[in-house]
Amino acid sequence: MAEDRPREIVVSGEGIASTAPDMATIRVGVAREARLAGDAMRQTSEAMTGVLSLLEGEDIAARDIQTTNVSLRPRFQRTNDGSPPRVTGYIASNDLMIRVRDLEALGGVLDAVVSEGANAVNGIFFGVTEPGPLETEARRAAVSDAREKAEVLADAAGVVLGPVISINEGRSRPVPGTVMRSMAMEEPAVPIAGGEIDVQSRVTIVFAISE
Repeated sequence: MAEDRPREIVVSGEGIASTAPDMATIRVGVAREARLAGDAMRQTSEAMTGVLSLLEGEDIAARDIQTTNVSLRPRFQRTNDGSPPRVTGYIASNDLMIRVRDLEALGGVLDAVVSEGANAVNGIFFGVTEPGPLETEARRAAVSDAREKAEVLADAAGVVLGPVISINEGRSRPVPGTVMRSMAMEEPAVPIAGGEIDVQSRVTIVFAISE
């Protein structure tokens, strides 16, 4: 039965491809609090309308602006006498995702939306417009890494590496670049460091052992 078992070498390989980002996505929000729910929502809507109008002036296309969340929740005040908490007001919020395709304008856009009324910055995410070539480069590097490992194992075992029997690819994933953010909004523009975008690819390859 041992002689019937396939003679194989199974290895995993990893490849990484890097490039400078050419776009960024920022998540900002507007939140307002008022005693009445309607006032909180109205104030939030007014502020967000101003932010949206500003973005039009910054040449941000409509397809690059998306509302991600609108919420209204009561604010409670708790007491120490054991009585139930009472509602003292309401907090309304409106969150927005903005894709900036000109990285040189990113700091200015972020500074402008905060100056216009956004009071929450929930993250900056860098990316590339065309990730395909980067993913291909990472896949090639992963396969090369796996083959190199298989050749080392075959040589150490004193056997001859045969053809590929199967290749299974793990999910390629981007690794976000670095970001430096300053909340000193009185500065002319928020300083931003884009770093590099890394795409990782993992493969598992089964090689035959030649007779």
